[in-house]
Amino acid sequence: MIASASKLPAMPGNAAEILIDIAANHPNNTDRNCSRDCMHHTAVKSVLMILLFAIPSLVFASDTSTQMDLTSTWVGYTALCIFVLAYALVMAEEFTGLRKSKPVVLAAGIIWLLIAYYYTGHDGDSHVTGMAVRHNIMEFAELFLFLLAAMTYINAMEERLVFEALRSWLVRSGFGYRKLFWMTGFLAFFISPVADNLTTALLMCAVVMAVGADRPRFVTLGCINIVIAANAGGAFSPFGDITTLMVWQKGIISFEMFFLLFIPSLVNYMVPAYFLHQAVPDETPTASDEIVKTKRGAKRIVFLFLLTIATAVSFHNFYHLPPVLGMMTGLAYLKFFGFYLRKIGELSTVRVGTLEDSMPFDIFNKVARAEWDTLLFFYGIILCVGGLGYIGYLEMVSQFAYIDVGPTFANIMVGILSAVVDNIPVMFAVLTMNPEMSTGQWLLVTLTAGVGGSLLSIGSAAGVALMGQAKGIYTFFEHLRWSHYIFLGYIASILAHFIVNFWTF
Repeated sequence: MIASASKLPAMPGNAAEILIDIAANHPNNTDRNCSRDCMHHTAVKSVLMILLFAIPSLVFASDTSTQMDLTSTWVGYTALCIFVLAYALVMAEEFTGLRKSKPVVLAAGIIWLLIAYYYTGHDGDSHVTGMAVRHNIMEFAELFLFLLAAMTYINAMEERLVFEALRSWLVRSGFGYRKLFWMTGFLAFFISPVADNLTTALLMCAVVMAVGADRPRFVTLGCINIVIAANAGGAFSPFGDITTLMVWQKGIISFEMFFLLFIPSLVNYMVPAYFLHQAVPDETPTASDEIVKTKRGAKRIVFLFLLTIATAVSFHNFYHLPPVLGMMTGLAYLKFFGFYLRKIGELSTVRVGTLEDSMPFDIFNKVARAEWDTLLFFYGIILCVGGLGYIGYLEMVSQFAYIDVGPTFANIMVGILSAVVDNIPVMFAVLTMNPEMSTGQWLLVTLTAGVGGSLLSIGSAAGVALMGQAKGIYTFFEHLRWSHYIFLGYIASILAHFIVNFWTF
């Protein structure tokens, strides 16, 4: 990752002047060699000047003394109000119908415009501000391309009926409600580390709704169970949640270290699941005779997806390259395989509104089906939080939370806050503050940010999606009735982390 402009080391004076002075004081530049060395000196000055002006970012990055503290200015207060208003609209998406990306993308532009306007009117260095914006855009670009590759694979597997075949097998299995309760929970827990927790939750919810059509009580408990399991499973893998992905891409925790959270995540799921299980009807639903077969190439696409994950991990672990480079390389695997399917005449089902049509297999149809509103939401959040950090608010919060109060309490509160506010801006704020913490504390905040969203149905993308999928059956208040057991699992997972991973603190 490129270092934030606010974190770059300050250097006295202009970088060009410093390097030229070094050259001027070179021991070869003495009076007795003036005729020859003055020419050498002039040449060195010329080369340095050309290099420095050809790469102006070096000059701008070297001087951050002009960055201002705007927390007590009208710009700071206005930016904070704009962000709060934008996020209120995000949280009200279900009621207003306004897509969540719209308010935050607009807020991001206004916040940075206010900062630039203030700097221009107060003789600030606008170049440093520009570098800070570019840094935030780079943060988003890596996340965007990584998720685009992953979403394209998920959409390709969905079109090849991989998930539908799994759902069909579970529905016709003839298992009882209690056994299906545990099977869908554990499948959600173990699938979400590879596929994202949202896709996993939607798949498992389709299962419980199909087998519990005449048992709304089972559907309600099954949905709560799936949300908890999907969020818990996503917490111990870089691929399971956006927050874990951000931590991994930042290079704070290595790939294998995430698996230290396996036992705490399992505890987080098992504790509330035990109490939910007691309320599940001890009956057996009527088995379905529906059989869904996967389309040609489905297994090979699953294999290519696993190979893509291995590529991303290898690029990062062995060669210290950004994981996104490995994911985009893996996307090329799918593009070549898609070309093969197209050449052999394989057809793809394309849905336009409520209509379906068949056309030659095209990988770009899968790219088009990515969650673009979600991707643009990430852009707005990263730029908004980056702007508030540049103003100086995150430094204030970091001082209070991680120095005055202490990292353990602060990281536990991050999870609770994630139940009300989306965990993505919360985690990005923590990463932007970059407090000095042990590996154990970074693992703790990764755990709490991932599983804290299970405390309320609106605390995670999985919960919000299932409220829409099981509308009227799985609701905010039905989830709230079991929140005390979920909170018990939250505390138990934190204690398990301190016990199992004590050596990382």
